[in-house]
Amino acid sequence: ILYQNYPNPFNPVTEIQYSISADKLVEIKIFDLLGKEINVLTNEFKKAGSYNIKFNATNLPSGIYFCRLKTGEEMKTTKMILLK
Repeated sequence: ILYQNYPNPFNPVTEIQYSISADKLVEIKIFDLLGKEINVLTNEFKKAGSYNIKFNATNLPSGIYFCRLKTGEEMKTTKMILLK
């Protein structure tokens, strides 16, 4: 499960919460509106459970961004709005 980031809209830091039901390789990436990869927040093996990760967008312009969680064949995406 990939939860909606909080706060949203955010400036410049937001928290992303996710849960995985089994031990898996977890990849979380941030993309801009055009699909360009902006940041890799995590790309590592995680044990089953709930996690929080902070995303700092200080160096990015205002706009719409996407957070993508990928675990094996499963993929979830949420929309985030950065307002400066």
